[in-house]
Amino acid sequence: MKNENHLVSIHNAKAVVLEFIRALNEEDFELARTLLAEDMHFKGVMGERDGADVYIADMKKMKLKYDIQKIFADNNEVCLWYNIQMQDQNILSSGWYKLEEGKIKSFQVIFDPRPLLT
Repeated sequence: MKNENHLVSIHNAKAVVLEFIRALNEEDFELARTLLAEDMHFKGVMGERDGADVYIADMKKMKLKYDIQKIFADNNEVCLWYNIQMQDQNILSSGWYKLEEGKIKSFQVIFDPRPLLT
């Protein structure tokens, strides 16, 4: 039974993160917001955000597009490798998402920002 619950947890975490990315790609910010915990925390190369509403407000302005290359999941944590379209460039990035109670509680995105700074 424990192994079965573990598999269900991994499946649910992956489904939530993939739905979140799909919603962002389709600019369905209302749906994306429902997948975030109210007090979520984001940490990125260029800064940090606290709170789901603050994060979604930024995404509405940036309208990033994600092309997922690989997904890994372990319990309630999901890691993605994706290309993010930023400023007309595709930037290889990695995102580490941590879920609690079926919602994204925190995530961190890393990438090499040098192409954006020139």
